[in-house]
Amino acid sequence: MLFLKKEEKTVKPKIYVTLPISIEVENYLSEYCELSKWTGEDRIPREILLQELEEVDGLLTSGIRIDEELLKRASKLKVVSNVSVGYNNFDVEAMKEYNVIGTNTPYVLDETVADLTFALILASARRITELDQLVKTGNWNPIKDDQEIFGLDVHSSTIGIIGMGRIGEAVARRAKFGFNMDVLYYNRNRKPEAEEKYEAKYCDLDSLLEKSDFVVLLTPLTPETEHLIGEREFKLMKNTAFFINVSRGKTVDEKAMIRALKEKEIYGAGLDVFQKEPVEKDNPLLKMQNVVTVPHIGSATTKTRDAMMMRAAQNIVAVLTGKGTVDSVY
Repeated sequence: MLFLKKEEKTVKPKIYVTLPISIEVENYLSEYCELSKWTGEDRIPREILLQELEEVDGLLTSGIRIDEELLKRASKLKVVSNVSVGYNNFDVEAMKEYNVIGTNTPYVLDETVADLTFALILASARRITELDQLVKTGNWNPIKDDQEIFGLDVHSSTIGIIGMGRIGEAVARRAKFGFNMDVLYYNRNRKPEAEEKYEAKYCDLDSLLEKSDFVVLLTPLTPETEHLIGEREFKLMKNTAFFINVSRGKTVDEKAMIRALKEKEIYGAGLDVFQKEPVEKDNPLLKMQNVVTVPHIGSATTKTRDAMMMRAAQNIVAVLTGKGTVDSVY
């Protein structure tokens, strides 16, 4: 009689997802993992999240603070996969202490964020949102002098990029070849390739601020970049300059920016991010006609968000099963 060895059943790692995911992403995750997810319409309450994480190996999320409180409760947690290029919601030191890997989703959103950057540049310079409301509220007719609705040119002007990473280079490419702009940049390290491709000129921060018609902030939020742009920096800018922020709200001293706009030290601003999000209703920025505001939508297209979600899913599977490569943040 032949006795066959019983095949051992592989136990799938358990993961928890706090965000809505497509059926494609869910099917991919379910192939490798035992999946649970938050299905509420609002953001998952902290206490419920802590309870759900007590028995899981991986967490797929975005923006949720990963700190010692969470890591203590999630004793089996091995990986947190962030659906974002940023990871300022990670307490990296605590995660290292608890031996939890953090991953993010770079590369897939670079071009989309660069598109939004230029949308803010154009909307600010040509006063698109302000004049859109003028037409829609029936106030076109009272205009007696066209100069009342003049904007400033984008083409053939000077753009200063603070943070020449992948997104910065995508912005530089659009600026140089799409709008014939002179490109200045400030970065921790020089980028000879970008200098050659886009004729970008490396300069110190003060020089960039003094010479640029459009100052674009693209740095990640770190202890070194918090309030990188404040009262002193706004005073260095041209009074015809536009300030564009698509990085993080806390990279800018928001009170100093409001004062600079009120006192016409700068011409205008285009903002995707704010010190506090959602923006409080009494924030003075919301009443300024020379400020274009959008609700942190840098990567918010269906194609890009789907790609980010799939990359985050691949990251969590790679850590837990060893299948594929990982975009690790440390």
